[in-house]
Amino acid sequence: MKEFFDYIIKNLVDQPDAVEIQIVEGEKGTLIEVRVSPEDVAKVVGKKGRIINSLRTLAITVGARFGQRVRLELMNS
Repeated sequence: MKEFFDYIIKNLVDQPDAVEIQIVEGEKGTLIEVRVSPEDVAKVVGKKGRIINSLRTLAITVGARFGQRVRLELMNS
């Protein structure tokens, strides 16, 4: 799952080397923490939050396929 989101997000941003993805397993599910450079935050969020919402929908869908509850959050660098 990490490689999937790593691939998608690195293709969205101008500085793919600054992308960090960390997966945190918890009692209530899995959290995908995404960190990008401050210049690329707007590209990941998109107009009116459409891109980040689409990424969250993908995370929920992929998680459901594995029987897990998955959240995706964009963290401050």
